[in-house]
Amino acid sequence: MIWGANMGGIEDTKITAAILKRFMHDFADVTNLDVAIVGAGPSGITAARFLASEGAKVAVFERDLHVGGGMWGGGILFPRVVIQEAAKGMLGEVGVKLELTEAGYYTADSVEAVSKSTAAAIDAGARMMVGLTVEDVMIREEDRVAGVVVNWGAVELAGLHVDPVGISAKVVIDATGHDAAIARIVQRKVPYAKFPTSTGGVVGERPMWAEVGEREIVRNTREIYPGLIVTGMAVNAVFGLPRMGPIFGGMLTSGRRAAEIACQKLKKSLKKSNQ
Repeated sequence: MIWGANMGGIEDTKITAAILKRFMHDFADVTNLDVAIVGAGPSGITAARFLASEGAKVAVFERDLHVGGGMWGGGILFPRVVIQEAAKGMLGEVGVKLELTEAGYYTADSVEAVSKSTAAAIDAGARMMVGLTVEDVMIREEDRVAGVVVNWGAVELAGLHVDPVGISAKVVIDATGHDAAIARIVQRKVPYAKFPTSTGGVVGERPMWAEVGEREIVRNTREIYPGLIVTGMAVNAVFGLPRMGPIFGGMLTSGRRAAEIACQKLKKSLKKSNQ
């Protein structure tokens, strides 16, 4: 059999129509969410997987055309990452192969870790929306965060003035990494917004100290403002904690913790609406 023998009858405009129809359907489906996650790094992807597994309607908005954040490059472009014993299960359960080191840590292929974690989140029901920048949040009564405002990353890069659109969400998770972009938007645009930090705002990330950073990133994963949860390196930026480098156990555990907090909020909201 000759390869391609049954691939005739291709019509260019039908390809266009198929893409438009499928994407518009999918985009319309994410305009009303239980949880909007901003940033498709390891913590955001992990949070999405656990939330979708619990039946939440969740989408991840990533400004780049790729997911995975800084995990792809491992350490200094060596695509390998380190995971602690306590977090290895989150990669093992999605099929990532781990190797035990003499120091008692585990190493993983960063490309495999990102690819399989992302596939698992999508298989659980999460949407991954790439190329979309979150440039603002939506607010409702008492200035609580009630969604995100998105535009195409290409619009931002081109410096064009094009109005964005709103995506409603019962909970928003800031997984934007070192930038803590969503927390900074709230701090800048919501009068008198106060976070549970030493300054009442985004403190800023401190220099590297892996042991402290790994411990505190999980401890401080929380709701910092009504409707807004921080996870991953956004936690360290908000609370003024050290960075960790290419060790990712805390990032994954922070993502799971953010999902747990979001699930608790969704259950409380449902209970309240049924009263």
